[in-house]
Amino acid sequence: MTPNTALRRGWTTGSCATAAAKAAWILLRTGDYPDPVNITLPGGKSAAFAVNGASRTGDTAWASVIKDAGDDPDVTHGALISATIESAPTGAGIVFRAGPGVGTITRPGLPLPPGEPAINPVPRDMIRRALTEITPAGADAIVTISIADGENLAEKTLNARLGIIGGLSVLGTTGVVIPYSCSAWIHSIHRGIDVARALGLPHLAASTGSTSENAVQALYELPETALIDMGDFAGGTLKYLHRHSVPRLTIAGGIAKMTKLAQGHLDLHSSRSLADPLALLTLAAPLSLSPGQIESLRHTSSIAEAFSALQDPRLGTLIAQAAAATARRTLNAPGCALDVVVFDRQGKLVGRSGLS
Repeated sequence: MTPNTALRRGWTTGSCATAAAKAAWILLRTGDYPDPVNITLPGGKSAAFAVNGASRTGDTAWASVIKDAGDDPDVTHGALISATIESAPTGAGIVFRAGPGVGTITRPGLPLPPGEPAINPVPRDMIRRALTEITPAGADAIVTISIADGENLAEKTLNARLGIIGGLSVLGTTGVVIPYSCSAWIHSIHRGIDVARALGLPHLAASTGSTSENAVQALYELPETALIDMGDFAGGTLKYLHRHSVPRLTIAGGIAKMTKLAQGHLDLHSSRSLADPLALLTLAAPLSLSPGQIESLRHTSSIAEAFSALQDPRLGTLIAQAAAATARRTLNAPGCALDVVVFDRQGKLVGRSGLS
């Protein structure tokens, strides 16, 4: 794909589950099913899905759809998503169950209570709407959603940390996957904060990667539920915490990403903000650098190389303090104590800001 090629959008897991459920419901009611099957997205637009397979036995029918996430790097791209529908007694309404590969919620703080299948509210509403389009008088059905190999795929997500056990979540708020929006990651950040708040945890640590996460967990002896895998989304994390505050927050990251945050960048991805070694000249101004050190900085090609070239242990603290200033402006939550800790690639602490 060339840089000028438009990225192809895809469909959420919730949209695929809805299409499968609608095809199965039509098959159960009529003995046949449409292919493709059309569903209505939350915004009101229609979308068509090819049915991968379907069958009916007595009062039960199932149908499946293969998920197409477009050009988004989604772990569920290509996954087989199935819906099995059984007739329920009149007045029962629509009951949702987790089939193989779909997780069950075990902790508070998520949009659904513990014990519920991890089929989020919007996909549930989409499925209800799809079924009642076929039976306007009301649908009484048990809907079981399954995702082939979902338990193994879930190991590549943050579900276990969020307390979603046994498989994946059925997600989606618009029905559409926007390529490289990283919406699933941001969703996990938000839900991780929600779970930590529901558990009453007094101290959260948001980290840019596994090295800094392991290091900050050991530094403060935090439970896993207090750890937020922030990745590059510093801005998204801080803005959500502005609206859903916690007593204490630690931002943890490597030298380069914390230097970006110190420069005022809130998106820390390499393609969206530059790690400028010369930025350290400004941050290091209180150190009264020698002409030789300044010249050395001008010939470095990376933040890590520049940091190493200066060989001044105070620089890490200056980076952490400037990063904390950026974070506090964005967080804008006077009741939340905030600090920043900086680690090298081996997980060694090289700078910390102190609490606000």
